[in-house]
Amino acid sequence: MKLLSLLIETLIILGVTIKNIEAERHNKKQKQRNVTIQISVNEIKQFLSHILERRKLVKVMNKRENLLEKKKSQHKLRIKGIQNKDLPKRSQNYLKKQAKKNITDEGDQLFKLGIKILQQSKSQKQKEAYTLFAKAADNGNLKAMEKMADALLFGNFVMQNITAAIQLYESLAKEGSYKAQNALGFLSSYGIGMEYNQAKALIYYTFGSAGGSLMSQMILGYRYLSGINVLQNCEVALYHYKKVADYIADKLEKSEGIPVEKVRLTERPENLSSNSEILDWDIYQYYKYLAERGDVHVQVSLGQLHLIGRKGLDQDYQKALYYFLKAAKAGSANAMAFIGKMYLEGNDAAPQNNATAFKYFSMAANKGNAIGLHGLGLLYFYGKGVPVNYAEALKYFQKAAEKGWPNAQFQLGFMYYSGSGVWKDYKLAFKYFYMASQSGQPLAIYYLAEMYATGTGVLRSCRTAVELYKGVCELGHWAEKFLTAYFAYRDGDIDSSLVQYALLAEMGYEVAQSNSAFILESEKVKIIEKEKMYPMALLLWNRAAIQGNAFARVKIGDYHYYGYGTKKDYQTAATHYSIAAHKYHSAQAMFNLAYMYEHGLGISKDIHLARRLYDMAAQTSPDAHMPVFFALIKLETVHLLRDILFINNVSSQQFTMRWKWIQLDNTLGPYWDLFAIGLIVAVLIYLLRNRYG
Repeated sequence: MKLLSLLIETLIILGVTIKNIEAERHNKKQKQRNVTIQISVNEIKQFLSHILERRKLVKVMNKRENLLEKKKSQHKLRIKGIQNKDLPKRSQNYLKKQAKKNITDEGDQLFKLGIKILQQSKSQKQKEAYTLFAKAADNGNLKAMEKMADALLFGNFVMQNITAAIQLYESLAKEGSYKAQNALGFLSSYGIGMEYNQAKALIYYTFGSAGGSLMSQMILGYRYLSGINVLQNCEVALYHYKKVADYIADKLEKSEGIPVEKVRLTERPENLSSNSEILDWDIYQYYKYLAERGDVHVQVSLGQLHLIGRKGLDQDYQKALYYFLKAAKAGSANAMAFIGKMYLEGNDAAPQNNATAFKYFSMAANKGNAIGLHGLGLLYFYGKGVPVNYAEALKYFQKAAEKGWPNAQFQLGFMYYSGSGVWKDYKLAFKYFYMASQSGQPLAIYYLAEMYATGTGVLRSCRTAVELYKGVCELGHWAEKFLTAYFAYRDGDIDSSLVQYALLAEMGYEVAQSNSAFILESEKVKIIEKEKMYPMALLLWNRAAIQGNAFARVKIGDYHYYGYGTKKDYQTAATHYSIAAHKYHSAQAMFNLAYMYEHGLGISKDIHLARRLYDMAAQTSPDAHMPVFFALIKLETVHLLRDILFINNVSSQQFTMRWKWIQLDNTLGPYWDLFAIGLIVAVLIYLLRNRYG
């Protein structure tokens, strides 16, 4: 016993000591963090003021130089000696221009280097890129200034400072920066750091679009499609979306495009780190372990992730080739085909080599692999390493398409659309484009949009064309913000996450609209006033619901039911619940609608319909079983009491008194049913404990 008590005392002392050490470490880290934040804020202010002062000085100098040049052109020099006196001044002007050019060139080089680092990495290496942007901005590079303004707005590797970002954007807008125009339009649209002004936002977007901002064009396309602060006009929406889609399609033809990981914050708010869209570090380490142990399937999967840069991993050709080679040695046809693809396109790890590509594609094709067959088709179609042979290309594409490979289906569609080696056949082209589009092949979606927009091979449909173009536009490089916004949310940087999601929401991304609304209603945001949060969240839920989000439709019903961001309106709430229940088969909407029918809230009271909807909710979702069980117990109990009370004939006065008593909302308050359910649960727990205790 003494030994046991001594051991317990020792453990208690150790526990207290460990807690004290952890507390000291936490305090130390907190102090360091506070100091870092203070320094970063001061640095931002100094950097911003330095850039703005520099811009003013450059303007003044340019004005003076222009005035001097005008004066010189007005006065003609008559004496040769006077001209000779001007030679030192001319040489000084030449040296000044040369120095300015050197500074500009240095700024351009720093900016290009920063962009290169940014494109190659999604990790902490990006800090180096923003350091280079800061230096380039200091040298007067406008594009670098735009990047720094974005960093201040979104909180990318610097402390988020919206006021400083707005100052920089306004300065850049005066210089004609279309990116700055777009950013100011976005901030005016939400009232973030600026006055909420939709008319002003529309003007900024129009100027941004005219200057060549693809984001502004996409925003205007979405506004005209949905009729947001403008008259709904499908043709104008088509014009804007087509411009952006043409640019994206051109990029897609050269590469795979940008992978978009759209994490829904509404799905797993309690455990976001386990979301399947993003690969956890622990899971990644486990996959690496399996790959090293010889798991071929995992080797190919890791190779694909690193090849494109998926699920939050950096694009890394060396790692991709390493895993593909390991899997290919084990006989994986998919791995052989992907090695062929790498050599066909060319990169740092696998330099472009048509012969090597042909070798690996052939190895995969001999095993009946669809990707390998498609690869051989591409080589014959474009004449890479082999003579152009459309008949051979068609043969390989057909074999790969039969195996369900969407890229081969697209290529067949393109051959019939363009008449490459075959007679033009728009019906067959449409068939193959449609098949490929069902698997999400972006270029197939683009060409379907082209056909609907021009009425080629199909009946012209502006609405269908716009919807298809919109899908292509959403694959633009700006979609990378889904990843950075998610990481910011997961790390607790709510304001940074909201700004990024809100910009994507403005561009028409449904997931971003629901995520922005979800963040706003959490009331953790500091950059928007509290009284504006719920009305703005309701607006975003509404936009998401129009795009087919069932959860958003239920949310709109909730907002009208409880009066969040709008007046209480049971009738409108019931309408939205009804749409969600019948169109999207939402169990939550069925349950809510059943409750409203039970109590006659906004709709006629109907007990039989309430019972039916409760049953439907339980059948639709297993999660609804328990709430439905208690709701039905309460409903049946109340009606049993009513039957008992009115079993005998009574006078009209007694009837009225009993009826008023049975209206439990008047007697016990509006939430008596919740208390009753709680009481039933408590009684059940008590009985179960007594039985099994």
